[in-house]
Amino acid sequence: MTEVYIAGAAMTQFGAFPELSVFDLVNEAVGDALADAGCDHDQVRGGFYSGMTNGFFQGQHSIPGQVNFSRIGLRGIPMFNVESACASGSVAVHLAYQYIRSGAADIVLVAGGEKMSGGEKAQALSLFESGWDVEHPEANRASFLQMGSGVCVPDGFATGDPYSAFMDVYAGMARWHMRTYGTSMEDFAAVSAKNHVHSVHNNKAQFRMPLTAEQVLGAKPIVYPLTAPMCAPLSDGAAALVLTSRSGLERLSGSSDRVIHVAASVVRSATARDADDPEQAVGTLTAAAAYEQAGLGPDDIDVAEVHDASAVGEMLQVENLKLAPRGEAGAWARNGDLSIGGRMPVNPSGGLESKGHPLGATGIAQLYELVQQLRGEAGKRQVGGAQTAIQENGGGVIGVEEAALAVHILTRRN
Repeated sequence: MTEVYIAGAAMTQFGAFPELSVFDLVNEAVGDALADAGCDHDQVRGGFYSGMTNGFFQGQHSIPGQVNFSRIGLRGIPMFNVESACASGSVAVHLAYQYIRSGAADIVLVAGGEKMSGGEKAQALSLFESGWDVEHPEANRASFLQMGSGVCVPDGFATGDPYSAFMDVYAGMARWHMRTYGTSMEDFAAVSAKNHVHSVHNNKAQFRMPLTAEQVLGAKPIVYPLTAPMCAPLSDGAAALVLTSRSGLERLSGSSDRVIHVAASVVRSATARDADDPEQAVGTLTAAAAYEQAGLGPDDIDVAEVHDASAVGEMLQVENLKLAPRGEAGAWARNGDLSIGGRMPVNPSGGLESKGHPLGATGIAQLYELVQQLRGEAGKRQVGGAQTAIQENGGGVIGVEEAALAVHILTRRN
């Protein structure tokens, strides 16, 4: 089968930008990614666009990709819109990967963008409740409350402000981890603090203020055991990648030394597993398939970007990907093992908690970060000697886990 490469990668700064439109953000990311690859508009043979909020907030339903790409000057080629909750961007990359491997095209553009700021916060947060079975919201919530049963919740640990229903989901997962492995709130704070420290050196991150674990613990409570810095914010932003086959690389003017190989791309959906059977978790199964596809294992990974819409998300996925033993990710975070310079650096970008989380752009931005790491172009957040990287990105909820989950493994060009 055809090998697939990332020849160009870009992202905008993430944050709140009331003066910018979705098109402004996507146009910037696409333009920078094409320039990074040395790719002209007329060399692109297919496009994939990911976005969750374009219809919800801007009223641009059905054809956001065609509209945005057309305004950029990309017309007449096959274009596809992709929506899979927070995993939209990674699913779009997977489909582009398969499109190239099938021989349908040799150069494909993937872009994702969201503008989530500017409206009522409660309305924005209500969007997340479409990421589970909308006919059974109480059953959805109850399944996660049951996951966390048996953990004592301190009196008064609550916010009066609106927050995403998915923080109840993550709280249930966090309490399950606490009950199962003896994990503490301090462990989650260590993960969050680590990411806020990493983001200081990411000039595209939404938040760039370092926080200590003590500051994270003392911050505004959301839902036990999560405080505000442990949770990803609402964000505006866009990201883009140029994917190619080996023959496509020959048509580009970019440097071949900066091309990154996509060694694996796997997407799976939720299983019907029991909450107490993490070895059957969709993250574990997807990672196992990706390692097999790449011919690599967890010990071969130098750096990771994982989905940390809350700090517990990172902890769970680090363990699902076998980058740390079950129940030990919190201790690894406290000991510095998950930090840049540690034995398994995770989320050197600052993760979703600090970098930001514009849903359709998130997975693409994770891959942008790993491309920078493997190129040796990440500056002060560079992981030394990085040759192999893994990305995990999940979206939505069915049962007790992610409805859709993607894992990509990248290596220096082979």
